[in-house]
Amino acid sequence: MWSIEIYFVGFMIVIVTQLIIIYKWRNPKCNGKLPPGSLGFPFIGECLELIFPAHSYDVHPFIKKRLQRYGPLFRTNIAGRNMVVSADQEFNKFIFQQEDKSVVRWYLDSFGKLLKQSGEVTSNGLSLHKHMRNTVLTSFGIESIKHRNLLSRFEKLVRRTLHSWSTQDHIDVEYATIAMFGEFGGDLLCSYDAETSKELIDNYINATSAVMSFPLNIPGTTYHKSLKNKEKVMEMLREAVNARLALPRDDKEDDLISKMIKDINIVDFVTPEYIAQRLFALLFTMFQTLPLLLVFGLKFISENPAVVGELIAEHDEIIAKRKNSNSSVTWEEYKSMTFTLQVVNETLRLGNTVPGFMRKVVKDIKIRGYTIPAGWGIMACQSALHLDPNIYKDPLKFDPSRWKDAKPEFISKNLKPFGGGIKQCAGADFSRASMCIFLHVFVTKYRWDVVEGGDIIQNPVLHLKNGLHISLSERKNRN
Repeated sequence: MWSIEIYFVGFMIVIVTQLIIIYKWRNPKCNGKLPPGSLGFPFIGECLELIFPAHSYDVHPFIKKRLQRYGPLFRTNIAGRNMVVSADQEFNKFIFQQEDKSVVRWYLDSFGKLLKQSGEVTSNGLSLHKHMRNTVLTSFGIESIKHRNLLSRFEKLVRRTLHSWSTQDHIDVEYATIAMFGEFGGDLLCSYDAETSKELIDNYINATSAVMSFPLNIPGTTYHKSLKNKEKVMEMLREAVNARLALPRDDKEDDLISKMIKDINIVDFVTPEYIAQRLFALLFTMFQTLPLLLVFGLKFISENPAVVGELIAEHDEIIAKRKNSNSSVTWEEYKSMTFTLQVVNETLRLGNTVPGFMRKVVKDIKIRGYTIPAGWGIMACQSALHLDPNIYKDPLKFDPSRWKDAKPEFISKNLKPFGGGIKQCAGADFSRASMCIFLHVFVTKYRWDVVEGGDIIQNPVLHLKNGLHISLSERKNRN
């Protein structure tokens, strides 16, 4: 008799506990009214629907369906993290202006733990991100592009890379561009040679293969394997930093490691481990973001022969005006690539590799009668802006001419591939310039055909399902 009662009581405790968990999950604490939406299932939220693959450039169905149902602001939960998704561009502008005030930079656990990013402000008032941004600008900013040999160094690598591609039957552009940017990044960041850069690239790709996976650190899971591979990369970077520290101080050293080492005795939070961690984060741009954008650009122009024709005409004209047809692209020539920059803008608009930029609320935010509590995340959804039919006619069409008469004010307001506010990507100018330099060499010296691949998949990161394979041959003439 007692055993039955004990089982019954135990059963009721389990049921009540589950009901309490569900109630607290669905009714989180808030000093006001939460935006509309749902938090999904306890612990996993609504992440299953978010990672379900879509096959379009359009706003991911998970986000689009909720925008249509709830409006430009809705709440959700991804992998146990409460957040608000915003397609309200005025609010997103406000959020970017509140960096290190009401919000700080933030990532989902799987991504954040791999990159160890932080928006923390240190005791001397200098944020980690601000320090890193200033350092990166010295190597990849406008001044480096204009007055140093950054463009010519990259063009030299592009020429060598494309020649190598042309000697093969076909090439997987996705991996090949990662190798190209990886070699360039390894040189500029750490002064690595090509062989060491390749080792770094292979380990890094394995380390970041789980950036959007569920952060389950159990042997056998993708996330666990990624963390193991991250340690291999970190060991390489630590060795590079320590080796540089052991050398006599040389002001002629010009890579990023040397610039950061000079701050060790000046900025309190700059340590050898800090430098290695920041290098790891910067490599993500070199090994993932830039190559993927370039691959999308090649896919888009390959599907639009008229665009290719106009690119060829623009770049042939640049070469025709030179005294030496084989000389490197100058700053003035780069700025004259009007149509090419339109192609780049359209690639950046349509190739939304991630659905939005993440921030974490540190002080309650009031918006449109709603309250976003401290501790919640915010996703500023730039893909909804870039694909808004009220701003862009036929938004899913690749049409560089839409930028022909666009004013700078329109571009800055409606094209935000690099974020906004004080934490806009420091490599934005180099990203545009590198795509233009690559296209210059690509269309003036080669012809190509797509062999296979190019299928779009979004889950929720936008990428190509089977890569993009092309065959490349030297261009015989410019007539």
